[in-house]
Amino acid sequence: MTKASRSKTAPAAAEEDGTRATILSVALQEFSRVGLSGARIDAIAAESGANKGMIYYYFGSKEGLYVAALEESYRRFRQIEDQVQLDDSLPAAAALGRLVGASFDFHAAHPEFVRMVMGENINQGEYIRKIPELRAINRSAIAVLEHLCRRGIDEGAFRANVDPVDLHMTISALSFYNVSNRHTFSFIFDQDLGAADAHAARRASVIDTILRSVRAP
Repeated sequence: MTKASRSKTAPAAAEEDGTRATILSVALQEFSRVGLSGARIDAIAAESGANKGMIYYYFGSKEGLYVAALEESYRRFRQIEDQVQLDDSLPAAAALGRLVGASFDFHAAHPEFVRMVMGENINQGEYIRKIPELRAINRSAIAVLEHLCRRGIDEGAFRANVDPVDLHMTISALSFYNVSNRHTFSFIFDQDLGAADAHAARRASVIDTILRSVRAP
C-alpha cells in the first residue's frame, strides 16, 4: 500500500468505525427499551443517522445487531474493573467496598444494561449463546474477586470459604434490584429509589451487606 493510498483509507476507516459505534449505541438503547421483537431498524437508522443498508452491512440482520448490542452492553459493564483503583495498597475490605460501590453506581447510571439482561433472560438466553467470547469477557470480574478474596483471607479479614463466583452473584443481585424493581418498589412503598438520597443510602447498605457476608468470624 502506498503512502497516498494510506492517507485516503485511514479517514474512511475511522469514519466507518464511528458509524458502527453510533449505530451500536443507538441500537442498545432501542433494544433495551422495547426488546428484540419490538425494535425497528427504521427507528435505529433514523436515530443514528445511518441508512438501513449500512446497518445490514455491519450487522447482517436485526438479530445480528441485537447480538452485537448485547455483547457491547456486557463489555461496557466490564470496564468497571479497569476504571476502579483497586491496587494492593488498599486493605482488601476497602477495595471490595470500592468495587461494590462502583458496580452499584454503574447499574443505576445504565438502566439499559439491566433491561438488556432482563430481556435476554426472557429470551431464555437464546442469543447470548451466540457470543462465546462473553465467558472470557466476564472472567475478569471473577479474577478480580479471586485476588481480593485471597488478600482478604491472608489479612485475616475474610472468612476462608468465600466463593468468588457466589460473591459476584450477590453483588450483581443487590446492584440489579435497585434498577429492575425501581418503579414497582417505589410505588408500593412510596419511596423514590431514583432519588439521590435513596441511592446513597441503599448504596451504603449494599456495601455493608457484602462486607458483612465475607467478614472473618
